[in-house]
Amino acid sequence: MQKTKLTYSVTLLVAVMATALLFSSCQKPVKVACVGDSITEGAGIRMQSTDAYPVQLNTLLGEYYQVLNAGRSATTLLKSGDFPYWTCKEFSNVFAFQPDVIVIKLGTNDTKPKNWNEALYEQDYQALIDTFNTLPTHPKLYLCYPVPVFETRWGINDSTGVNGVIPVINRLSEKNQLPIIDFYHFMEGETKNFPDHIHPNEKAAERMAAFVANVLQS
Repeated sequence: MQKTKLTYSVTLLVAVMATALLFSSCQKPVKVACVGDSITEGAGIRMQSTDAYPVQLNTLLGEYYQVLNAGRSATTLLKSGDFPYWTCKEFSNVFAFQPDVIVIKLGTNDTKPKNWNEALYEQDYQALIDTFNTLPTHPKLYLCYPVPVFETRWGINDSTGVNGVIPVINRLSEKNQLPIIDFYHFMEGETKNFPDHIHPNEKAAERMAAFVANVLQS
């Protein structure tokens, strides 16, 4: 009788463990696409493949997440900009990836005087939101404030970011009921970790990744 009970207990334990293992192996990872420009891609970071913020985000989030770095250097959100994100392969990669979450960080290159047009920026940003909303996965979208521009370079400037880009993001967030990731104020004290005053180094990218991970998991 005692032997029968022991055999039953062992069998039950094995069944429970097998079920748990099967469940964990069948659980699909949450797919996160990080859309952006060179700051997302990891320009200026020696090992983009390990230290760009989306890659560090992938590590921080763990095995139940899969993060795509869909950043492309020099791109604008504006369709009329000098290098529209709409035309690059990374934009297509987002649709092939079929994400559950999309983090949008575009606007830094739009601040160049030759690119900036507030009305068109807002129009094209809404079009991007609408386009991503056509994905069958119905991804949750996060709109990101740009990181600070610590010194005007290549026409990229902080004034347009603060007085143009951020107000547009605020309006679109309210209109579409979408959350904002406030990189601007979070990274304000990180001057030393932006060697060229525009792009984050590995340390700043690590802080960005931790910030996004905290938002996504809260």
